[in-house]
Amino acid sequence: MQTEVLDDPEATARRAVDAIVDASARAIAERGQFVWAVSGGSTPRRMLELLAERDDLDWARMHLFQVDERLAPDGDPDRNATMLDETILANPLVAERLGRLALMPVTAADPDAAAADYAALIDAVTGSPAVFDLVQLGMGSDGHTASLIPDDAVLDVDDVDVALTGVYNGRRRMTLTWPILDRAKELLWVITGESKQGALQQFFDNDPSIPATLPTQARALVLTDRAANA
Repeated sequence: MQTEVLDDPEATARRAVDAIVDASARAIAERGQFVWAVSGGSTPRRMLELLAERDDLDWARMHLFQVDERLAPDGDPDRNATMLDETILANPLVAERLGRLALMPVTAADPDAAAADYAALIDAVTGSPAVFDLVQLGMGSDGHTASLIPDDAVLDVDDVDVALTGVYNGRRRMTLTWPILDRAKELLWVITGESKQGALQQFFDNDPSIPATLPTQARALVLTDRAANA
């Protein structure tokens, strides 16, 4: 694990963008495409806004998936897809050039079947077993990452790459499971804010009681600000 402590959320977001640009260049040079997944929540919003401004990305060779998503209607402000619309896709040139934006099919009548379909799509793009070039993750103050929620049955799922959670903060969620996170070539953690101090210390201590420690961290870059790392 590599850790960098930045001054504030803005600096952290800018450093995260640089890491994504570098990872994309490596993957495209090696295999002709960059397949990555982005988390939801408030932390990555600025990162995505800045990413959409970069002119040194080969957007046509980028395939963007979601790490997790709430089971909510299209356009709902709780949806991570809504944030993608307001950030990455707000730049019309990016929206036009992006090779693939694969949104989780959370409005399907059968969410479990839809989760399996999403896993099959990942396999179709990356091969099987699925390996992302990079997965961007955040962390909640309770130590959850993606939608791997403390005490939820999804933590025990190790035979599929996409699964459904129970209700958490009023919504069920579709999420990548820990085995596919574990296989990623790179994990990029973006963790900011004073409310994350306790969970971040548990993470650094490799505390098995928090879900964020489930994936292997050997290929992880942790970017955090001084408030979270105090």
